[in-house]
Amino acid sequence: QVRLVESGGGLVQPGGSLRLSCVASGSIFSINSMGWYRQAPGKQRELVATIRSGGTSNYADSVKDRFTISRDNAENTAYQQMNSLKPEDTAVYYCNAQGRAIPTMFATWGRGTQVTVSS
Repeated sequence: QVRLVESGGGLVQPGGSLRLSCVASGSIFSINSMGWYRQAPGKQRELVATIRSGGTSNYADSVKDRFTISRDNAENTAYQQMNSLKPEDTAVYYCNAQGRAIPTMFATWGRGTQVTVSS
């Protein structure tokens, strides 16, 4: 079983920064993709950013040039640096990982971390 634990959320003023972390643990053989999604109250969960094992990343248009996703493959950890935060970035941020575990493939979610942008 693969488990994801997110951390780094909190309350920040508009224009501020936060750094989220997601650590994967369990019988992991390899992780193909890690990503961040978010869900605001009353809205559907949406993609924020993803990164593949080779480093290729993908961002939602709403966060391009403000958020940066990265990963440490040796530590099975993904990060998301969030700068110039806006009130509309307020949401629960979920980590997702997909890959190969022992003995099967996996696709799993973390429990989420709250990010609130408010003055």
